[in-house]
Amino acid sequence: MRKQNMNRDWIATARTLSEALPYLQRYAGAIVVVKFGGNAMGDAEAMAEFARDIVLMRQVGVNPVVVHGGGPMINDLLARLGIKSEFVRGKRVTDKATVEVVEMVLTGLVNKRIVQAIMDEGGRAVGLSGKDDDLMVCVADDPELGFVGKPVEMNVQVLRDLFSAGIIPVVAPVATGMQANETFNVNGDTAAGALAAALKADRLLLLTDVSGVKNASGEVVTQLSPDEIRAMIADGTISGGMIPKAETALLAVDGGVRAAVILDGRQPNACLLELFTEHGAGSIIRSTESRMKPRGR
Repeated sequence: MRKQNMNRDWIATARTLSEALPYLQRYAGAIVVVKFGGNAMGDAEAMAEFARDIVLMRQVGVNPVVVHGGGPMINDLLARLGIKSEFVRGKRVTDKATVEVVEMVLTGLVNKRIVQAIMDEGGRAVGLSGKDDDLMVCVADDPELGFVGKPVEMNVQVLRDLFSAGIIPVVAPVATGMQANETFNVNGDTAAGALAAALKADRLLLLTDVSGVKNASGEVVTQLSPDEIRAMIADGTISGGMIPKAETALLAVDGGVRAAVILDGRQPNACLLELFTEHGAGSIIRSTESRMKPRGR
């Protein structure tokens, strides 16, 4: 009986691989930008699973770029250092002391943890920030917020060089400014969207802690056009923390990204489900002309 059960498992696995073939072929050579964050970053098992998925993507010919956040780790160190956070309209005011902590945590702690996780799973990864090779140049997004950056110039050749070497870039959302010695903290979603647009990526995957964009009835909408997203923001259907993710998806698609997907990063193998299965995962946002095409095409 055990042998029969194992054979059934093997057959199911072989069928899954066979069904994935068209999608593996579809994404060979494609650039996929993945925003990673949330609770998974503090969970060793979840981190390892995410890293394994990223390594598999690279192994089958995809060029992934991982962009990460690190809010909980930043909050923890600020509290330990006795640096109080002020907020304006729900956003953290980032003064000189705060931006120094942000840079330490994102580039020195979080970034290297992700790089190490990918290396542990057999991949090759290099960690960098928006400062490296002027990858991301920013201006102040809002003077009241201090050193919170808005990307205005992207120099992505360094990422293409890493792709050519078979290396996975892991990017911390810390950027340089237009003036000497300026450092900006950039929202992780914003950074991922800007990089995806600059790279003309095939996919932008925004991993979050919810299952996708929900309609007024609370049901996840699997496919959306930019106009539908704008309407849902305007009428309040999309609200709270989903607004910046939806706006990032819009900017990415408008900037030349083939499609952006908001999906639940807590779901096992979420990235693989989105890329290599017919049904995908989460909510995909793409232009009206391409909306009726199969998800993986």
